[in-house]
Amino acid sequence: MAKSKNKAKKLSYISVPSQIINSISSSSLQSLLESPKKSSSRPTSMNKFFNFNFTSPRLFFSTLFFIGLFGMIKFGFDVDIPFSPYPCSISLPQQHQHSQLQSKSKLGALSKVDESVHNAEKEGVFNAATNSLSQSHTVVSNVQLQARGSNVDGEEVVEKSEFWKQPNGLGYKPCLEFSRDYRMASEGVVKERRKYLMVVVSGGMNQQRNQIVDAVVIARILGASLVVPILQVNVIWGDESEFADIFDLEHFKRVLANDVHVVSALPSTHLMTKPVEGSPPLHVTPSWIRARYLKRLNREGVLLLRGLDSRLSKDLPSDLQKLRCKVLQSLFVHWKTKQIADSKCSFHLSFQVAFNALRFAKPVLELGNKIAERMKSKGPYLALHLRMEKDVWVRTGCLPGLSPKYDEIVNNERIQRPKLLTARSNMTYHERKLAGLCPLNAVEVTRLLKALGAPKNARIYWAGGEPLGGKEALYPLINEFQHFYSKADLALPGELEPFKNKASLLAAIDYIVCEKSDVFMPSHGGNMGHAIQGHRAYAGHKKYITPNKRQMLPYFLNSSLPEAEFNKIVKGLHQDSLGQPELRTSKAGRDVTKYPVPECMCNGSRSRSRS
Repeated sequence: MAKSKNKAKKLSYISVPSQIINSISSSSLQSLLESPKKSSSRPTSMNKFFNFNFTSPRLFFSTLFFIGLFGMIKFGFDVDIPFSPYPCSISLPQQHQHSQLQSKSKLGALSKVDESVHNAEKEGVFNAATNSLSQSHTVVSNVQLQARGSNVDGEEVVEKSEFWKQPNGLGYKPCLEFSRDYRMASEGVVKERRKYLMVVVSGGMNQQRNQIVDAVVIARILGASLVVPILQVNVIWGDESEFADIFDLEHFKRVLANDVHVVSALPSTHLMTKPVEGSPPLHVTPSWIRARYLKRLNREGVLLLRGLDSRLSKDLPSDLQKLRCKVLQSLFVHWKTKQIADSKCSFHLSFQVAFNALRFAKPVLELGNKIAERMKSKGPYLALHLRMEKDVWVRTGCLPGLSPKYDEIVNNERIQRPKLLTARSNMTYHERKLAGLCPLNAVEVTRLLKALGAPKNARIYWAGGEPLGGKEALYPLINEFQHFYSKADLALPGELEPFKNKASLLAAIDYIVCEKSDVFMPSHGGNMGHAIQGHRAYAGHKKYITPNKRQMLPYFLNSSLPEAEFNKIVKGLHQDSLGQPELRTSKAGRDVTKYPVPECMCNGSRSRSRS
């Protein structure tokens, strides 16, 4: 190619921001880009000024520098720039900017949105985007916003409703004050190194949790060191999780350091000791425990107890009731933060630090919190604990009401395994149902929620195992409340993989999301429902709906009752069953972990005088 200086026209190219191009006239731009020609006519003073010699490299680069500086100033201060200040078209509509800022730290999306994102990737949406820059910006924008849980398509905000109103907590807050005698005795108890209590706990996660609480109390009664409880392999689910898989072991030891000495294993001095074994009867007292085991424990050095479920009395001396509360899982961060912000509540804050011995392990806690945040990102949510698993229908002696096919499955299982039946065997199914001993099915849960004023667009998290009948069993709820999610719906791909086939860990995740909900309701009583009831009380008596099954079911069976009348009656039956403070002492045999007032909570006037 010829390189004749005389014939070839030499051009200089400069990279200039598009905003500058829009603001400079074409003639001015032309004068900047083209090399100046030698004037054939007599030069004017202006021509002399612009008649630069670009053969000088220093002058050429100086010119580029000043043009670039001008471009940066123009780009930075021109408020009328027609481009978004956010790259890649990820700017939000004005009405969603505030919610995006609030959820900036959240991982974001419900899994249905995530599935659409991953499907889009699989179908090559991002590859096709290279053919059109503007199209790719739109796709990337939507994907990024959806992954952050943003309301791209103008999804309706959860309707404001009386349903979300919280009960009056009457000023009750957690407060533990052990007696002087208890504190004086603690010094000797925590130094104990001769006597050791070993326990084997059974059942599901919540059942194990209750037995661990009582194991700590029994160790205190006997003045023994507690070996970290052994979790028996679950017969139904085959879960082999150990204590440290579910709970934070070091935290457990640290919080109880002033109450009971906790060790991970028997010391070498006691390994060859044959332990004294026992299984206490139901509802034993501290005096029975001492009379039965203390002398032999002092002699042998090791006591092994099995089957502690409901073995220890619900009515214990005040200090031991407080110890039960202290062992319970910690309150959540939102309550603690509130106390920190209020300098007048330093007494409650110091209590909060101790009120958390049985806290979930870090991986469980982190995923549970993430899922709860995803539910919370669009407003308040309701959590349901649905007891619709096959074994629940078998054990309660009830029928799911789906179809004759499933009723026959339950009846056959009950005949083959009669020991599973835990309800009163001399009662028929209908008698159990009217006595309030059966779990609510999906139709009944739906009618109850509608009667209590749950908005149709309410966001609902449901916890529990796979229902008998699968998704079909949940259709009444899904059809009425379309924002209906489980942990499997909300978890991102791979998040639940570490917990696969570990029913106790999955139950712990459900527990966390349910406890953090604005409203909680179980379809049937049980260990999880009772634990969450007490936990929500500690958190300030957050709304907890207790279905009044015995009184409301006759109205469910009355098909001639108009819906408006039905709703009014059912709502009236539950006006005192919404999580308001209840004294444990008002009814015999109540568990302090379910009803923490008055042993573990006190109201404003009482707490101020004590602090």
